[in-house]
Amino acid sequence: MGFRNDFLWGGALAANQCEGAYLEDGKGLSVPDMFLGGTATKPRTFCPKTVDGAFYPSHEAVDFYHHYKEDIALFAEMGFKCFRTSINWARIFPNGDEDEPNEAGLKFYDDVFDECAKYGIEPLVTLCHYEIPWHLVTEYNGFCDRRVIDYFLKYATTCFKRYKDKVKYWLTFNEINCAMLGADAMALYGIGMIPRDLLTQDDPVTFDKFTDDKQARFEGLHNEFVASARAVIEGHKINPDFMIGCMIASMCFYPLSPRPEDMQDMLDTEMVTNDFCGDVHVRGEYSREAMKFLERQGIDTSYMTQGDLDLIKQGTVDFYTFSYYQSNCVGTSEVDGENISGNIFGGKPNPFLKASDWGWQIDPEGLRYTLRKLQGRYPDTPLMVVENGFGAFDKVEDDGSIHDPYRIDYFREHIAAMKRAVDIDGVNLIGYTTWGPLDIVSAGTGQLAKRYGFIYVDRHDDGTGDFSRSRKDSFYWYKKCIASNGEDLG
Repeated sequence: MGFRNDFLWGGALAANQCEGAYLEDGKGLSVPDMFLGGTATKPRTFCPKTVDGAFYPSHEAVDFYHHYKEDIALFAEMGFKCFRTSINWARIFPNGDEDEPNEAGLKFYDDVFDECAKYGIEPLVTLCHYEIPWHLVTEYNGFCDRRVIDYFLKYATTCFKRYKDKVKYWLTFNEINCAMLGADAMALYGIGMIPRDLLTQDDPVTFDKFTDDKQARFEGLHNEFVASARAVIEGHKINPDFMIGCMIASMCFYPLSPRPEDMQDMLDTEMVTNDFCGDVHVRGEYSREAMKFLERQGIDTSYMTQGDLDLIKQGTVDFYTFSYYQSNCVGTSEVDGENISGNIFGGKPNPFLKASDWGWQIDPEGLRYTLRKLQGRYPDTPLMVVENGFGAFDKVEDDGSIHDPYRIDYFREHIAAMKRAVDIDGVNLIGYTTWGPLDIVSAGTGQLAKRYGFIYVDRHDDGTGDFSRSRKDSFYWYKKCIASNGEDLG
């Protein structure tokens, strides 16, 4: 069988991690602009006021804003059918609550999408990829305030109308389930929620200073569900051919041992991290299990008005997309070794798997398992993997070459697992975009040294580098993979 003939091969970026030009052409501050860099062992911090002389990785990032033509040409050389990117909300509405959009910001994305069209590359556009305008955080506490639903809808419909003939595929919120995690960086990234007393700080703040207001957090997540549903409804009015999807940070969990308690723990963890948000987006309702979870958390769910629930039922998504990087084990059994962290969710180490330099366990078969599980849960919904990648330290040789067989091995095995899911399990998979096709700022650590790309960018964590681009060995491997529609993985 193999992958479908119109399979959407490509790569994925986020505006805040690649564009730079953080205040250029009228753009306002967004949440990532307030984050300083970290390392694999030193967590990122944020400061409510920009600090002179401090290094904010997103402020220049890898300067996609001025290199987009060169970068898209390189994507085309690899044979991309699809390019996932985000629109930075603060480029369109610098504060988030203006009456009129910023024309310069709109024009920039016109130019990006036109460049994609020149090469026959289909854009897949995320409306909110952790890029909530900072003013909406300081003035409204992000989506914890229902007024922000209307501001998001104005932003979304502005983009839908402007690009209705240039963009078919849309995602509302990136990794919306990060709000399930509690009071930390991901609550600020995802909802724009922050303890109000921290806004008066002058020095960088660590996330252990956050206090969790569960009630506000789950209300904020609910408001995002309503905002997403309203965007789906209005988007389909603007262009009935739009495909509008959700995006979930998917984590594959295994029970730590065969103990029944560990199996129950795995099911509980999967419901909270994966299924809670997916069910609202695809099925258009909170599951009974989700409602019982909220009850155990002591959440007063009176904020779920009948009007909200009707909108959520009406505004279900057209397709389901997700990120996949690794798997983890969960359970209460005793095990040697410390807890590990990964793409948002953590767990216990699996003795059968190897890990990256950042402790992320490499598990291609977990991707097949995830696809099978999603197909069973949402049998009529097309699936797409929109983030999958391997962060690593890369070395530039004296002759300028960059040999990255570890990255090729990672992608080879994950694509082979996807193919098994399609061939053997009958999964309805429509596309695959790697994270990310060129080196960018890591959202988790703020590093540039944690390199994901097929394309090397000369930019470093000390702020040096000329932003020049060069092809790694994996560039040529992925080009061959795409040309063969995933058949040639050698």
